[in-house]
Amino acid sequence: MQANLILSIETNAGGVAKSTISYNLAYEIAVRGYSVALLDIDPNESLTLFCGLEKVAAPGTMADVYDSEFKGDWPLSAAWQSKIDKIQVCRGGKQLHQTIRTIAKDLRGAYLLSDRLSDYPLPHDFVIIDCPATLEPLPLTALAASTHVLIPIQPEYKASQGAAAMIEWYYYNCKQLRLRPTPKILGMVPTRWKSDWGAHRSIVEELPIVCQNLGIQYFNPIRESADILNASGRGLPLGIYRPGKGAREDFQPIVNALIQELKEIRGQ
Repeated sequence: MQANLILSIETNAGGVAKSTISYNLAYEIAVRGYSVALLDIDPNESLTLFCGLEKVAAPGTMADVYDSEFKGDWPLSAAWQSKIDKIQVCRGGKQLHQTIRTIAKDLRGAYLLSDRLSDYPLPHDFVIIDCPATLEPLPLTALAASTHVLIPIQPEYKASQGAAAMIEWYYYNCKQLRLRPTPKILGMVPTRWKSDWGAHRSIVEELPIVCQNLGIQYFNPIRESADILNASGRGLPLGIYRPGKGAREDFQPIVNALIQELKEIRGQ
């Protein structure tokens, strides 16, 4: 029986703060008492750096997990251990470029991460997968492995088209991969929102209607914040860098939804 919630952060564009969402969600979930594994499947390894971890040469990254010789020894490292003991990270890195070629050659390429999590399950309450800003092939492995998907989106004039394209990609690949059960779309969230920008305000007024028409949950935007940017530069979540800042509140509706989904998975 599924014991944890596996969330992939999926997007078809760069610069939408995927890694920022991933590690700040992990921290906010952890301070509520749940354990979290962060899997960085991005060759650019932004998540690894934002978690205050140094880059490593192989072995020691997610590339090892995709390797055919993997035997369940997940290369996990603790994040912010002096502040909290419930978050572990499996680093990304340039080795994942070779993984892309491995996926293309493997008959079960799209299911490799799902197979690893099934054969060698992680004990954490939540697994959060930070994907690269492309829709294949690594994000396909995340989709196939996930119970839930969160879609961040830029508050730009093409936001509604981008949202529709992401949903189309999701349904098409769930069908092509014959995913049973189908991962649930947790929702869509605008990121890097600037409330003093008229264009951002008008787009954020439009997106809830788009989400309603698509039948998915809309989360209020995560604002652009100098504190968030500075925190990531120092390898810290906002909750450690500036614990009293209101920007932390932007993540709470998503955290609440995730915890509720976990309780439903566990029949609580």
